[in-house]
Amino acid sequence: MDVSFLGGPRPQRGVGVVAPFDFALDRELWRWIPDEVSLHLTRTPYVPVEVSLDLARLVSEHDTLSEGVRTLIAIAPEVVAYACTSGSFVGGIAGERAMCEAMTRAGAVPSVTTSGALLEALADLGARRVALVTPYTVSVTRALEEYVAEAGVRVTGCAFMGLTRHIWKVPYREVADMARRAARRGTDCLFISCTNLPTYDVIPQLEAELRIPVISANQVTMWAALRRLGTRAVGPYQSLIDPAARNGPALPDVEQQQEGST
Repeated sequence: MDVSFLGGPRPQRGVGVVAPFDFALDRELWRWIPDEVSLHLTRTPYVPVEVSLDLARLVSEHDTLSEGVRTLIAIAPEVVAYACTSGSFVGGIAGERAMCEAMTRAGAVPSVTTSGALLEALADLGARRVALVTPYTVSVTRALEEYVAEAGVRVTGCAFMGLTRHIWKVPYREVADMARRAARRGTDCLFISCTNLPTYDVIPQLEAELRIPVISANQVTMWAALRRLGTRAVGPYQSLIDPAARNGPALPDVEQQQEGST
């Protein structure tokens, strides 16, 4: 069969992704990607450590990240993303910036991390008060709270699962239940942490129910990376991606309610 009339394949733009060795949600990342963009994933080397602050430090060492980026150079991505929340907040804001600098030096391309993308997304949404949902243990969750507070964002509520493995197996129902527990009146935004926690389909449901923007680790990572390409992520009925979805009524501020009742 003569296929010369097809003229393809179409040009593609590449986003390189460095993920921890146990990352299991490649398919979810692709759901935010427009047709003209391809994802190129690589993983950090395996280490026999459960999800913890120790693991976060191990998978975010500069040499490890730089080597991951170098494995992607041959396919020439236009931006590189480090898809790990705990690995990119464990060193605080200065540590996150240093990771981006190390990746950019290794690949000569712009770089983003999940935790850096989180702060970028909060700024884009104008959110100064955030509720947090994590699958982590208490120590890892506290480190996330400290990272957000360092950026001048107030944590209004928090719920965590205490998991140290198999986070990608958590069902949407449990994610939604944790979000309801964390949400408080007066919250500007709810963030669901961990790139290994499934979130894509639950975001619109929670936004409709809680009436605030709901963002997640994988969502902000892809959104920020695609921003560097001058293009937009795909995510119907998600406030971060679709500005029209930001126009719903907000929950009243609990402090204003209390003042009005005195």
